[in-house]
Amino acid sequence: MSYDMNDLLELVVDQKCSDLHLQVGIPPTLRLRGSMTPIDGPVLTAVDTEKLMLAITPDAHVQNVKLHGGSDFGFAFHERARFRVSVLKSKGNYGMVLRQIPNFMFDLRQIGLPDKIKELLYRPRGLVLVTGPTGSGKSTTLASMVNYINENRDGHIITIEDPIEYFHSHKRCVVTQREIGADVPNFAEAIRRALRQDPDVILVGELRDLETIEAAISAAETGHLVFATLHTNSAAKTVDRIVDAFPANMKEMIRTQLSTSIIGVISQTLCKKNGGGRIAAYEIMVNTSSIASLIRDNKTFRITSDIQTGANLGMITLDTHLLSLVNTELIDPDEAVDKAQDTEGMRTKLTSLGFKLRQN
Repeated sequence: MSYDMNDLLELVVDQKCSDLHLQVGIPPTLRLRGSMTPIDGPVLTAVDTEKLMLAITPDAHVQNVKLHGGSDFGFAFHERARFRVSVLKSKGNYGMVLRQIPNFMFDLRQIGLPDKIKELLYRPRGLVLVTGPTGSGKSTTLASMVNYINENRDGHIITIEDPIEYFHSHKRCVVTQREIGADVPNFAEAIRRALRQDPDVILVGELRDLETIEAAISAAETGHLVFATLHTNSAAKTVDRIVDAFPANMKEMIRTQLSTSIIGVISQTLCKKNGGGRIAAYEIMVNTSSIASLIRDNKTFRITSDIQTGANLGMITLDTHLLSLVNTELIDPDEAVDKAQDTEGMRTKLTSLGFKLRQN
């Protein structure tokens, strides 16, 4: 029996899986409700994975894999779904991971963000960072925010992505979506060019390097609302990561710039939901004069205490949100412990509330 890529993609869409893994030596494997689930069938051979890869991979990306060992691209599966595809080499063989991108937009409430977040989306300028580990739903959160702006404001939105994931149609805004490699060479160059294209909102897929970070901060300071992602897991660590990207003689200047340009940080992680599916837990920081001072004075370790007292501004710590998800029976207490920033603190709180936890 040989596998057909169309059949596998039909299965992914029908079963509402988030990912499809194709690797030599195991059957095609689905990530279903957060768990890895091999399909009932023979293991994939090197011939199988090469055939499946060639079925959907454009020639330029096939060459990229041969030269560099990997390539990423977006792929539309008829009208049913889009996928973000990562092709790789492993032990000399081809492998693939396909992430399903929903072909509809969630509204902000559906993904669990408080209404207060909408206030940030009306700001004329500044930097909004959405952070978290790979696969934590950052792209979905950003797409929901861009879609909200597209439906409720007028203006020009430019997205810079690698690859383009969610497709945005023109609604109240004109939307220009640019893909790294296909439309523009890199993020930093794309941001610089965007500034000459009359943008109101710029989405930067990832702050990968110093040049991109500088360009994004500059765009936020010069009158644009900029959204970007980083692989950090708290507001404080996000600020530290950006500052640490700069040489020592520039750190003080960057702290000053960040203290005025950052308007919010949303750090998120995906949790397994009771009854199936997944749900995002968030830490939300909204910049205030007090937090701006902490950023300027290199006292980011105190940001968390400001978040704890900023509930009226829509702020919440990740651990507080996890606790509320347990209390509303949306996630398991052990899941909250696994995802908490302060593992022991979370364990103590849950035990004091009478929740039973597994033993370490």
